Amino acid sequence: MIYFDNAATTRCSQETIDTLIRYADRQYFNPSSVYHEAVEVKIELDAARNRILKAAGGGEGKIIFTSGGTESDNLAVFGTRKPNKSKVIVSAAEHAAIYNSAMELKRRGFEVCLCPVDGCGRVDEDAFRMLLDETVSFVSIIHVNNETGAINDIRKLCALTKAANPSAIFHSDGVQALGKIPVNLTDSGVDLYSLSAHKLNAPKGCGALYVRKGVHLNPIVYGGGQEEGLRSSTENVGAIIAFSDMVSYYTANRIPLSTNMSAIKQIIKRFLSEAEGIRFLTGEPSSDYILTFASDKLRGEVTLHALNREGILVGTGSACSSAKASRRIAEVLGLKGKYVDGIVRLSFGRYNTQEEALAFCAAYKKIYEELSRYGS
Repeated sequence: MIYFDNAATTRCSQETIDTLIRYADRQYFNPSSVYHEAVEVKIELDAARNRILKAAGGGEGKIIFTSGGTESDNLAVFGTRKPNKSKVIVSAAEHAAIYNSAMELKRRGFEVCLCPVDGCGRVDEDAFRMLLDETVSFVSIIHVNNETGAINDIRKLCALTKAANPSAIFHSDGVQALGKIPVNLTDSGVDLYSLSAHKLNAPKGCGALYVRKGVHLNPIVYGGGQEEGLRSSTENVGAIIAFSDMVSYYTANRIPLSTNMSAIKQIIKRFLSEAEGIRFLTGEPSSDYILTFASDKLRGEVTLHALNREGILVGTGSACSSAKASRRIAEVLGLKGKYVDGIVRLSFGRYNTQEEALAFCAAYKKIYEELSRYGS
């Protein structure tokens, strides 16, 4: 099997599996307990927290562990103080966790503005400037777009936001970014930054929110007061330790990993460039880990199932999105006609090879020749 849907989730590494077993079977103690064994687990938990903070260049900020990227996004949106009816800006191509949260803010009376993006999913910076004024209270701009891999300049967008209103909170969803592109949260100036473990060969159900020093949050989950009272619930220690280990692995090996991803991406892109009716939705700058295209000859869902029969797994967009949400992204990217239903997202990971890229090209050529003559 060839797995090219790593933006949806990744296979747990063997290191991750060993860590999960260790903390489930031998070091299973609750880090909030006070006997020696539990205190040792708490020390390891805090060491993991510091490893992630250091890898992200978080400086004097802090890491709050959550159940994943979606909860981290929700904590950022609903845990921050915002004057009633103030302005909230998010990009039109945000992940559903931010987009739907923003729509809830709109229902609560906030002025929610969707910033336009270009055909590759990158924020239109001129349009962003036009939306900014002293009434803006919260901004969320995805760092690496999960649909297309487009990289937004969050440092620049954050600076523009703070110039318009120094008290505004700037959040970024960094789920597809950390370990895959350079990330320095202190330098970027962002207030809040969401992370997820299962995009980095670590377990599902584990994530984090970076909180810059001085930023105040209210909890959205109440209970025993874990995570400085911001996210009550006994921590998933094994998953957190595995998450921190994989963050360290990816940041230490970012360049060789990216080099391999780029080679895989370029092999496939060169091949697809020769096919009729292909439009690339991934432009530059973009993550080496994602290549998204649309065809006016083959529907994305048909392509997915045809490749599946060849032993190749791909995506047609965010695995978290409904068909309606996927159509939303297609529309904001400016797709029209048959291209709207022809999206295929390839996303690469640690275990993919250039040989697999060549195998994909051969399989896609066969499928394209068989199906495009009839239409799909």
